[in-house]
Amino acid sequence: MAFPWMMALKVIPWGDVIEHAPKVLKGARRLLDKQKAQAAPAASAGADSLPQRLQALEAAHHQLQADMAQLAQTAAELAEQNSRLVQAVEVLRWRTRWLGGACMALLLGGVALAMWG
Repeated sequence: MAFPWMMALKVIPWGDVIEHAPKVLKGARRLLDKQKAQAAPAASAGADSLPQRLQALEAAHHQLQADMAQLAQTAAELAEQNSRLVQAVEVLRWRTRWLGGACMALLLGGVALAMWG
């Protein structure tokens, strides 16, 4: 049962996964730090004028757009890694089928040899 897992560990392009992991981790940490650093905006007591409130809302909107762009980039990197892992699994599935067929042929050859020998 451990053999397929060992083969999977050998086929997965760990160099690429390890190469991209710091980028993904850094992006996730930056996003998490931004979320922690942003305090909930205090409720306005009516002291702020309308232009000040509008400017604050525009700044918040731009910050949300930047956060969404960063999230999209992180999601794209994760999707790329996922795609590579899926390709590695497909290679494993093909190799497993080929190996199963080869084992079956060897088994049949061994049985035939035993019967005629």
